[in-house]
Amino acid sequence: MANQPNKTTAGTNIQEVRQQNAQSAQAGAAGQFGTEFGAETNVQEVKQQNAQAEARKSQNSSK
Repeated sequence: MANQPNKTTAGTNIQEVRQQNAQSAQAGAAGQFGTEFGAETNVQEVKQQNAQAEARKSQNSSK
């Protein structure tokens, strides 16, 4: 394989990876990572599921 500039031996585009890393660093600095998931979380539903899991756990441990 001919040596291509801006590519690793595995064929990874170095410039593209650097660009993605820069975008990722900016997103992290702005606090964007994780907030997208938090916005979609239904807190009441999670609490209900946790309560059900606890009830099942205590039910199973009493057997």
